[in-house]
Amino acid sequence: MENTVLKNLDVVEIQQYQQNRYPCLFIDYIDEVVVGKSAKGHKCLSYNEWYFPCHFADEPNMPGFIQSEMLVQVFLMTFLTIPENKGKKTAALNYNVKYKKKLVPGMRVDIEANLKSYRRGLAIGSAVGYVDGEEAVSAEFLIGIPDVLNQFKPKEK
Repeated sequence: MENTVLKNLDVVEIQQYQQNRYPCLFIDYIDEVVVGKSAKGHKCLSYNEWYFPCHFADEPNMPGFIQSEMLVQVFLMTFLTIPENKGKKTAALNYNVKYKKKLVPGMRVDIEANLKSYRRGLAIGSAVGYVDGEEAVSAEFLIGIPDVLNQFKPKEK
């Protein structure tokens, strides 16, 4: 795993690592993953996204919960690409998100995620979304992998 780098993962390849599927897969491409360390990906915002016509018809913008999910999906790639974690379900334990810019159709959001710590099924890290090099949204995460966490539960007597 040390210094393993994956490049140019499309949506089909992304789905091999994480369980998000349409309409809840909110990233288009993973440009690079340094397994166990970092990931870079992007999302191109099109008016054809299912949420734009209803949020809002007169002034479409990406809902905040989708912005945070977009960031976490790139973050997931930092640790779900570790071979023993591939394809496992994850659980959000804590998000701290800061919204700085309205995201609208026609924008491309470039996302950089970093894994600060991964131990016993708990991943701690962050991700930042940029539009034209300007920070638009950022988040810090605590994510668990239930299958791994359960291995460390105390045994009942």
